[in-house]
Amino acid sequence: MPAIVVNGLERAFGDVLAVQGIDLAVEEGEIYGFLGPNGAGKTTTVRMLTTLLLPTGGSATVAGHDVVAGARAVRASIGVALQEAALDPLMTGRELIRLQATLQGLPAAEGRRRADSLLERVDLADAAERRVGEYSGGMQRRLDLAAALVHEPRVLFLDEPTTGLDPVSRKTIWDEVRALNDGGTTVFLTTQYLEEADQLADQVGIIDSGRIVAEGTPDSLKAELGHPHIQLQLAEGSIAAAEEACRAIGRLLPPTDGRTVLVEAENGAADIPRAIRALDEVGIAVESLELVRPTLDDVFVARTGHRLEPEQEAGGEPVEA
Repeated sequence: MPAIVVNGLERAFGDVLAVQGIDLAVEEGEIYGFLGPNGAGKTTTVRMLTTLLLPTGGSATVAGHDVVAGARAVRASIGVALQEAALDPLMTGRELIRLQATLQGLPAAEGRRRADSLLERVDLADAAERRVGEYSGGMQRRLDLAAALVHEPRVLFLDEPTTGLDPVSRKTIWDEVRALNDGGTTVFLTTQYLEEADQLADQVGIIDSGRIVAEGTPDSLKAELGHPHIQLQLAEGSIAAAEEACRAIGRLLPPTDGRTVLVEAENGAADIPRAIRALDEVGIAVESLELVRPTLDDVFVARTGHRLEPEQEAGGEPVEA
């Protein structure tokens, strides 16, 4: 039986239907990447699957238990690291993990053993006696992950685990997710990062406006698009004129900025000279060009009509609303 089964799941907030009848299945031992922009319904879905929010329609089972009728059994089977970690800043890292072990009903000696092991595992052993309020954002994320693992859950939910982290901290989380999965843990990972889903997930579900618009392995989703595209960076000239000139070569894709033309290349690299000639004929100079193979970003554009762009906070790091 799959670790997670979702049938027609819905959640309404007043007149707003935030999750609109989604279906999905996550196999045991799989990493499932739930990919989508802010406001798409990712976090709402996770809150229903982790029993923190009641569905207003449909059904779901996690670890074989219904999320409504068997909520207590679900909670005993899962670990959860939400986007906003609920960590007491006055406790030390070791105290917090031991408290979590106690709340999970573990004997004191076993709780101490697991706390020491987990702090070592997430590279926080040297900071174990420091107060959590002194931890960096990356350290707090790793501590929250350790707390979610203290009772050795069958299914782990990670809601935007690397949002706002620096590249080094992000890689540390990625490595730990892979290690957990290698040990047999099923992982349900919500993310707004295309690279994260591509790197980690066995299966990807793309959600937009409360609906799943695509699902499959990263490679199969990219293969559905079939053709690569040519990315042309203009040195000068009108982008509208450049797009019109390239229209005969292939389907135009939504641009990434005001100086770039993206055109589908059905014949691959053979279409590059055609694109250069087409622009030269209308007097538009090309600064650079690249033949780009399909990515999850292209899949997202093809299925939704817009790009997935993580929101930025004032300091420049992505954040999730």
